[in-house]
Amino acid sequence: MPYEKSKDIELFKEVKEFEDTRITVGVYSYNEGERKLQITREDRAADGEWRFTKLGRMNKEEALEVLPLMKKAVEQM
Repeated sequence: MPYEKSKDIELFKEVKEFEDTRITVGVYSYNEGERKLQITREDRAADGEWRFTKLGRMNKEEALEVLPLMKKAVEQM
């Protein structure tokens, strides 16, 4: 069964911006299924546009800023 964007419902989303990267914490439900937490990273390219990249590791500053967002997201689950 192919992915259908119209079935992917965003229930919560907050973005924390840093110098050249931003991390998004969200809760989504696909096709009225189980609510799931999603964490993504985007980096700012030389042209100023945001591009998705692997979240990978977070430094201490990022982790401290993202943890409260994750707690808020879990409350929506």
